[in-house]
Amino acid sequence: MPGSGSRTDQSTAAPANELRRDLKARHLSMIAIGGSIGTGLFVASGATIAQAGPGGALLAYGVIGLMVYFLMTSLGELAAFMPVSGSFATYGARYVDEGFGFALGWNYWYNWAITIAVDLVASQLVMAYWFPDVPGYWWSALFLLLMVALNAISVRGFGEAEYWFAAIKVTTVLVFIALGVAMIFGILRGGPTDGVWGAMANWQVADAPFAGGFAALIGVAMIVGFSFQGTELIGIAAAESENPAKNIPRAVRQVFWRILLFYVLAIAVIGSLVSYTDPHLLRNGVGDISVSPFTLVFEKAGLLSAAVIMNAVVLTSVLSAGNSGMYASTRMLYTLACQGMAPRIFGRLSRHGVPVMALLATTVMAGLCFFSFLFSPQTVYLWLLNLSGMTGFIAWLGIAISHYRFRKGFVAQGHAVSELPYVSPWFPFGPIFAFVLCLVITLGQNYEAFLKDRIDWGGVVATYIGLPVFLLIWWAYRWVRGSRTVAYADMRFDGQVESTK
Repeated sequence: MPGSGSRTDQSTAAPANELRRDLKARHLSMIAIGGSIGTGLFVASGATIAQAGPGGALLAYGVIGLMVYFLMTSLGELAAFMPVSGSFATYGARYVDEGFGFALGWNYWYNWAITIAVDLVASQLVMAYWFPDVPGYWWSALFLLLMVALNAISVRGFGEAEYWFAAIKVTTVLVFIALGVAMIFGILRGGPTDGVWGAMANWQVADAPFAGGFAALIGVAMIVGFSFQGTELIGIAAAESENPAKNIPRAVRQVFWRILLFYVLAIAVIGSLVSYTDPHLLRNGVGDISVSPFTLVFEKAGLLSAAVIMNAVVLTSVLSAGNSGMYASTRMLYTLACQGMAPRIFGRLSRHGVPVMALLATTVMAGLCFFSFLFSPQTVYLWLLNLSGMTGFIAWLGIAISHYRFRKGFVAQGHAVSELPYVSPWFPFGPIFAFVLCLVITLGQNYEAFLKDRIDWGGVVATYIGLPVFLLIWWAYRWVRGSRTVAYADMRFDGQVESTK
C-alpha cells in the first residue's frame, strides 16, 4: 500500500510511485492547528457566547475539546501504526467493512472538495472589504490557482505554506489573549473600570454565565464542533511524515493542549470584556469582520486598524483552510484509486510525488465556487456550506468506530498493546465517548426544525442529506461487491508494527 511500508527515514529518495515522506514534526503540528483555528474562532465565537452565555460557551468548548482529544488519540494510535494517505478510509475498510471504508473515503473527498469551494467564496466576501467594486469570482480564480500551485509543487511546499498560514493565526490568538488579559487587569486601557471585578460582572449579566438553557448548549456544541474540524488532517498527512511512529504521537499530544488553550482562553477573554448581551456578537457573517469579537476587543484596546488587521487574518484563515482541503481531498482520492475504489488514473504521481490527476479532479469540484458568477456570493456560500455540513462529523464517527474495532482485533489475535508505536491512553472509554457525543451532535444539528408547528423540510434535507447519502453508498457497495463486516479473527496486521517502529 503506498506510503505504508516505507522506512520512516526515507524522504525525497522515495521511489517515483510512492508519496514522499517530506513533512516534519513542525509541519504536522501546524497542519492540525491550522485546520482547526479559523473563522469558527475569529468570527463565529461571538455567536456562541451570545447564544449560551460566557459560561455555556466555555463549557461547550471544553466538552467538545475533550471529544476531539479522544478522537485524536484514536487516530494517533491508528496512524502511528499504519501511516497511509487514506487514513481513516483505509482503517474503516480493513477493520470495519470494505464498504464502510469506501463510503468514508468518498465522503471525505467530497467534504473537503466542497469545503475548498466554500472557502473560495468566503474569500470573495472578505476581499470585498477592501475592493468592493472588483467581481468576486476574480478573487476565487486567483486563490484557486495559488492553492493548486502550492499543492502541485511538492508535499513540502504545501507543508511550508500551511506552517506559515497557521503561524499567523496562532500569533494573532496569542496577541489577542495577551492584550485581553492586560485589559482585564487594568494594564491596558479599554477594560472594565473596576478591573478584574468589573470583568466578572459580564459573567453575571442577565442569565449569565449560562444563558438559554440546555437547548442553547446543544446549539452551541454544533457550532463548536465545526470549529474543531480539521484536526484529523494529521491522519491524512501521516503517510508523508518523515517519522510517523515518533512525530504523530508528539503532534497528537501537543495539538490538543494548544488548541484547547487557545480556544478556552480566547472565549474567557471575550466573555470577560464583551457582555453576551452585546448585539454585535450575534452578527457573525464572514463578510462583516467589523463585528468579530476579536475586532471588538482590539478596538477597545485602542487599535484603530483592528478591523483591517483581523480582515487580513481571516483571509489567511480562509486560504489556509482551502489549502488544507486541497491537500486532504487529493490524498484521499489518490488512496481510493490505489485501492481500486476509484478510477486508476487518480493514482498517478508526478516526479515530485504529487497525485496530479487527483489534484485536477479536486480542482474541478472546487470550481463550484464560480456559481457566484450567476448568484450572489452570500447565497452560494450558504448553499455550499449546507452541502458539506454533515460530512466532517461522519469522518469523526468513522475514526471512533475504526479505532475501537482495531484495538479489539489486535488484542484478540494475541498481540500485546505494548507493540504499538503509540497507545491511546483512554481505551475503550475514549472512542466510545467520542462516538456517542459525535452522534448526538450529528443527529441534533437541526433538531429545532422538528419542534416547530410546521417542519422546514428544505432545511432538514439540506442539513441531513449527507447521512443518508453516506449510508446509501456503504450499503450499495456491500450489495454490489458482497463485502461484510470484518471479523476480529480475519483482520490483517501484517508487517505494520515492524514497518512503523
